Amino acid sequence: MNVARQPAELEQARRAAAVGTFDGVHRGHLRVIEAARAAGLRTTVVTFDPHPRAVLGGTVELLATLERRLELLDAAGVEDVLVLPFDEQLAALQATEFAERMLRGIGAEVIAVGETFRFGRGREGNLVLLEELGFDVRRVPLLANVSSSRIRELVLAGEMERAASLLGRPPEVEGTVVHGDGRGRALGFPTANLDMPAGLLMPPDGVYAGWTRDRLAAVSIGTNPQFDGVERRVEAHLLDFDDDLYDQRLVVEVWSWVREQRRFDSVDDLVAAIGADVERIRASARPV
Repeated sequence: MNVARQPAELEQARRAAAVGTFDGVHRGHLRVIEAARAAGLRTTVVTFDPHPRAVLGGTVELLATLERRLELLDAAGVEDVLVLPFDEQLAALQATEFAERMLRGIGAEVIAVGETFRFGRGREGNLVLLEELGFDVRRVPLLANVSSSRIRELVLAGEMERAASLLGRPPEVEGTVVHGDGRGRALGFPTANLDMPAGLLMPPDGVYAGWTRDRLAAVSIGTNPQFDGVERRVEAHLLDFDDDLYDQRLVVEVWSWVREQRRFDSVDDLVAAIGADVERIRASARPV
């Protein structure tokens, strides 16, 4: 899959472009991409980074990093992606100028978008304008209750299975593996400590069943109350695995809730609880 940051970086071709932020690349996004693919032209995604809401004064916790978004788009069969740096200058473009420069400028003839799609300065552009400009617009009906915002709400509520049903796969956390306090190894359960990128959504504190590197994982999210921690961390104990993962990127699926984070009466009690967590996780199933 080719990735460009400016229209001129893409070779001229007859394109069907799916346009949107595509945070999480959920089931609704995949329908938009499929509508573009069905046009029979070169399947292209036009997307934005950072998230427009973050630039326009709002806040948003992302379901996926840009790197992960691109991996998911590649897996969806997209041939080219134009990642437009979203800044005040891009936000100020009139809708017509955006369409001509960013869409027609890459050879897009077909535009596939959700039926409520708006674009351009002050969100002045709509699907009717695209049709008036001569584009073949493929309106994709919204899937009921499927949106990045709704998925964020479910993840923040700890409802991983329901979030997975909307995403089409389990929610994920990701980051670079860094050195921690070493307590997990001392307890017999070594963990990969993730340095998560700023702005990435983190599920509520707790222990979860998960999956990474083709194996089950016990995923701990929280401040480690047993040892008076104050910093929220994400740690993954990969079952039946003891190799070095330091400085490697790790994407971890978060499957289901196991138990809350809490302080135990003794370290021995903590070790027993972790052992019980592991056995419960061995019997867990991937949602979706």
